[in-house]
Amino acid sequence: MTALLDIDQLRTFIAIAETGSFTRAAEVVHKTQSAVSMQMKRLEERIERPIFARDGRASKLTEDGQRLLDYARRIVNLNVETLAAFSDAALSGRVRLGVPDDYADRYLPEIMARFSRSYPAVELTVICEPSMDLLERIDGNEIDLAIVTNCETKRAAETFRRERLLWVTSNRHAVHSEPCVALALGRPSCSWRRSAIERLESVGRPYRVLYSSSNAGAVAAAVLAGLAVSVLPESGLRPGMRVLTAGDGFPELPSCRIGLVRNAHESSALADALAEHIVSSLDNLSDAQAAE
Repeated sequence: MTALLDIDQLRTFIAIAETGSFTRAAEVVHKTQSAVSMQMKRLEERIERPIFARDGRASKLTEDGQRLLDYARRIVNLNVETLAAFSDAALSGRVRLGVPDDYADRYLPEIMARFSRSYPAVELTVICEPSMDLLERIDGNEIDLAIVTNCETKRAAETFRRERLLWVTSNRHAVHSEPCVALALGRPSCSWRRSAIERLESVGRPYRVLYSSSNAGAVAAAVLAGLAVSVLPESGLRPGMRVLTAGDGFPELPSCRIGLVRNAHESSALADALAEHIVSSLDNLSDAQAAE
C-alpha cells in the first residue's frame, strides 16, 4: 500500500511557503527550527522531489513545491473540516479574534457563520481595530488571532490574501478633479495612508488630508459624501464609489497583503480551527498560484 502524506508535515510546509522562512514558520507551528528542517527533509524524500530552493536567507519554492502547495492546502483544510464534522461536541470554550473593521464588514459574516456551524458550543469574541492595535493586543495576550493588513511586522504572519489598493471617489461628485485634492485616510501610522501620500508626492500632485480616522465606515462616508478621495482594497469598494486611475491623475498604488498572526504565548485547538476557517474563506493566493 502506498504510504500517505503526513498532515503535520504539510502544515509546516504551508507555514514555510507563507512566511518565506524556516525560522518564522517554526514560530507559527510551534516547533524548533531543527524539527521543521527534519520534517521538510522527510517530505521531500516522500515525494522524491526537491520543494525548496534557497534564495539568500529566504526559502523559495521550486516548481514542484508550488504544485505541492495547492494540494497541501486542500488536504489540510479537508482534514480540519472532517475532524470538525465528527468532533463538534468535544470543542467548547472561547476564542478571541481581532480584525480591522473594513475586513469585518466584508468577510466576518461568512467566517462567523461557517465557524458557528462547525463549533456551535464555542464563544467567538471579536475585536475590530486597526492592524497595529491588534498586534499590540497579540503581544499583550489579549487575543488569540489577528487578521492584519500588509503584514509588515517582525512577528510570523501567514499571508493568505493579496488585493489591489485603489484610489476611490464618489461617482456623483468631482472632488478628485480639484487642484488640491482632499483626502480621507487612516491614522498617520496607517501604511495605506503613507503609500497614498508617497505616490501623490512622487507625481507632484497637491493634496491635503481633510479627514483622518481609523474607522473604515467613517472614511467611506467622507468619500460617498463627495468630500474627499481615499484608498481602499478592492474588496472594500462600496456602491456609489468610483475607482480613479492614472488617467485621472492618480498613480498606481502597491498591492495590499493580508495575513494571520497567532498568539505566540499560547496555542489552542480552537484558535487553530478558527485560523483554518479564516484562511479557507479568504485565501486567494493558492488560486492565483494554481492559475500560473
